[in-house]
Amino acid sequence: MIQTIYYIILIYFLLGGIGFYIINRKKDSKIAQKSYTKFGVYFIIINILFFSIVINPLVFRYLTLLIIGVGLVEMFRLFQKSGYLNKGFYLLSLIVYGTLSTGFLLFGTLQKELILFSFIVLSIFDSFSQITGQLFGRKKLFPKISPNKTLGGLIGGGLIAFTSSFLLRNLFSEPNLKTITISLGVVFFAFTGDLAASFYKRKFYVKDYSNLIPGHGGFLDRFDSLIAAGAWVGFSMYVLNF
Repeated sequence: MIQTIYYIILIYFLLGGIGFYIINRKKDSKIAQKSYTKFGVYFIIINILFFSIVINPLVFRYLTLLIIGVGLVEMFRLFQKSGYLNKGFYLLSLIVYGTLSTGFLLFGTLQKELILFSFIVLSIFDSFSQITGQLFGRKKLFPKISPNKTLGGLIGGGLIAFTSSFLLRNLFSEPNLKTITISLGVVFFAFTGDLAASFYKRKFYVKDYSNLIPGHGGFLDRFDSLIAAGAWVGFSMYVLNF
């Protein structure tokens, strides 16, 4: 079953690669190269997380701690570089981040099939919201917070991720209603988490949290949606007894 799931992921990446080629074929070579670098690094990250979940979920738990820790440092560095402006906003952001981090840690302790299901749905949404947004997105949703967020990207990525969840529903034995609810929650919180992370950057007038990940920026630039979506699933299972 896991092998089949991985083949499905490879097919999606192939489709994503075709999408990126269509998007970049008429762009300046430097811009296109940056986009391809982003795609390649993303492929590596997805594989690292995928195999950490499949082979030894304990490794994935350590990775959640790493992501949370580096993200916290990135948030503080932006606050520090601003000259410690917006102190109230920073403290509120820490509370929100701490809450999401708690849920994300809980997510890492769930059965690996549920973690894998949620992670794949999130990855599909994350990838194809960017691709469909660049191909078909016209109406910008939050231009002052996240200029690249479009209605076309949200709908396109959401539909592809939600449809894909039915291909993955046999990954763990749960009722269809639960599968649907988890998938919708993952898409909603992934989008919201990404938007919230962008809002934080705008408050401190920066484009990226750091330059640790080539083509992506910082850890929070790459893993903001994973933290938020993972928190949703973690709290749903432990707190809401979903």
